[in-house]
Amino acid sequence: MSDKEKLILFIDKLLEKNCSFALWSVPGDSTLELLISCQEALIYPRQFNRLNGQEGFVFAPYHISETTPLILLKPDIYKTGIQQILRLDIETIPRCQKKNEGCQSHFIIDKEDYLNDISETVHTIKNTKLSKAIVSRIIPVKRNEESLGKLYVQLLNQTPNAFVYLVNLPKAGIWMGATPEILLKSEGKTLETVSLAGTQARHNKKEYAWNTKDIEEQAFVSRYLLDVFYQFNIHPYTTRGPETLESGKVAHLVTSFQFAKKKLEDSLGDFIAELHPTPAVCGYPKQKADKFIRQIEKHDRRYYSGFLGPWQLKDSVRLFVNLRCMEILPQQYMLYSGGGITSRSVPEQEWEETNNKAKTLLSAIEAIQ
Repeated sequence: MSDKEKLILFIDKLLEKNCSFALWSVPGDSTLELLISCQEALIYPRQFNRLNGQEGFVFAPYHISETTPLILLKPDIYKTGIQQILRLDIETIPRCQKKNEGCQSHFIIDKEDYLNDISETVHTIKNTKLSKAIVSRIIPVKRNEESLGKLYVQLLNQTPNAFVYLVNLPKAGIWMGATPEILLKSEGKTLETVSLAGTQARHNKKEYAWNTKDIEEQAFVSRYLLDVFYQFNIHPYTTRGPETLESGKVAHLVTSFQFAKKKLEDSLGDFIAELHPTPAVCGYPKQKADKFIRQIEKHDRRYYSGFLGPWQLKDSVRLFVNLRCMEILPQQYMLYSGGGITSRSVPEQEWEETNNKAKTLLSAIEAIQ
């Protein structure tokens, strides 16, 4: 039996035991990491800045609430690399009898209603001070008897330039995704965050042509990041981009910002609290966009467009925005997908953009069904 086959069986057994865990790999690195936390070691901070001084794996919602808490898994078991992971004796890991409390009710919008919502959003942007808003929807896909371990390995193989993860948590449920967007990443003495927005289908040509709407959408995010830098007295900093980032079945415009880690030595949690949600998942200005989203969207985003990743493990931070993600229910996959709406948006094109973004996960599901 190959290591890949052993890993698939291992993942399926972990899920069968219903223990709390996070499994992931970072973009450009095939090294798998696994963190398992006993139920008693799970922490539910009430605010993002309560992450200061903590260590573990963070799974954060779009908005903290009673039904979607901020979750921190403490590293009871932490293994790096497939060989170390497979050496774990699965039989020694306690079984959790309590069922996950993931949401079982989801609002599915049809195409006509979604197009109407986009038209209303464009009208609002043209007639108010709102410049950009992200409007999302849920795409349901039938789940058969396929192995989730096999699905995760498939997603891992086809999206090497993404943060590919699988988590199983009380109050959240089972989630899987492959997100390209860094929220905050440390590398030695440097921290990096990115401005990512604008989407088009991936192709084999050498160059990507970006339209005014995509460039404008990405610029809103960059402007917001610089405002946050000013609040935290972050200077000097270096930038790279805008440039094209390919991930899964789509490509994006991205600019990276790097600065000294010592600037946020004791206030990383405060910085995250101010940074999230960025205009890439909310809109601009942020408060106006957030208020508008609560009115226009009929579903609960839950952990879609939140963030996740290792937090201060080995003195390292790897946080990613939870995009290209799905909530896994007993009989369905619930894929979350959204688009940045500006005054230049065309409703039909925005519908297609949500479909294109969903292809990263859809293609993995179809490959194993």
